[in-house]
Amino acid sequence: MQKFLFLLLSMVLLGPLGIDLYLPAIPAIALGLQSTEAVIQSSISLFILVMGLGQLVAGPLVDKWGRRPIAIIGVVVYLAGAIVAAMSVTPWMFLLSRVIQGLAVCCTSVVIFSSVRDRMSGNEAARAYGFLNGTLNIIPALAPLIGGLIAQYYGWRAPFWALAGYTLAVMLLVIFKLPETRPADTQTNSGLPFRQYARILFNARFMTFALVNAGAMGMALTYVSLAPTVLMNIAGLTPFQFSLVFGANGFWIMAVSFIANRIIHKVGRPVCLTAGGILMFASCLGLIAGITLISPADQTATWLYMLPVASACAGLAFLVGPATSYALEPFSGEAGVASALVGSVQMAGGALLGFIAMALPLQPKLSLSLVMLAGGCLARRASKKSTGRLTRLEP
Repeated sequence: MQKFLFLLLSMVLLGPLGIDLYLPAIPAIALGLQSTEAVIQSSISLFILVMGLGQLVAGPLVDKWGRRPIAIIGVVVYLAGAIVAAMSVTPWMFLLSRVIQGLAVCCTSVVIFSSVRDRMSGNEAARAYGFLNGTLNIIPALAPLIGGLIAQYYGWRAPFWALAGYTLAVMLLVIFKLPETRPADTQTNSGLPFRQYARILFNARFMTFALVNAGAMGMALTYVSLAPTVLMNIAGLTPFQFSLVFGANGFWIMAVSFIANRIIHKVGRPVCLTAGGILMFASCLGLIAGITLISPADQTATWLYMLPVASACAGLAFLVGPATSYALEPFSGEAGVASALVGSVQMAGGALLGFIAMALPLQPKLSLSLVMLAGGCLARRASKKSTGRLTRLEP
């Protein structure tokens, strides 16, 4: 079983590597493609948007055609996307590569969690999900450092060639080692379950809590997208220094997530939602205070940006778990579809928030503060409804 989990882990890494590996190289990519950093930064939100919406299609395909074929297709498409990124000569070609890789991760993500569900149950499955999700938190801490070093010595295209090499190794593992785990009695649909999707999406309680995740994801994406501009172009950090600062925040998120998971059992989900909202509001005020109360000459200090970000990331850790559980609780009879919708709302909604924030004619810190404010407002609205009685809804 350990070999099976490590095989799934190799596919899990494709998602965060596709986002975090090239962050330190964003200014160099923009310069090399004669584009603006804003366009290259938008590729992160584009990747997440495609990944979120694509899960609604990938889910039924995995049930209909099996885990193994969709996994192979996903890894091959991801490899193609990495090669397109490495060979890009225009910004639009680069953005196309992100769309290709986003579509690929839709397939691999659904395969991974479906395969765990097929092979395991109860505490064993919970530990497997915890192992896979825990690894996802390590990548944002390490990938920028690795990608920054590769780009510093070999140019901005090198991280994508390295990603292509890793993907090629994963493809060989999937082709020769990944078993088919789909149960023989798996129910399939001839098309997408649009009515089921619509019924869940129009449930007010579901959307209230799913949008909390979208606000949290929007904050994270906007921070990740704008961090290279704020920390390297404005604060003057080198790509290596940026990688260290960004990685330190990744380890902070891991630590706070561990603490939040323990606190939930002691104080309850409503308190955690309230605390997460307060941390989001505090982060927004912190960024605005740094802009309005600090002299322009001192506003470039790294800590003025990273302290509010650390507060917002702590808020994210307190929000996502309770909000997800509240959103899915009434849908125990159709947890698979509801889970796919939670992920889609989180990723697509977060990506749209990120797009809007970066499109506004505002300085980066102010754009991020607006997303933090939106995240806090969504959390506040959800916390007011989290104390009511939840009604189980059957399909």
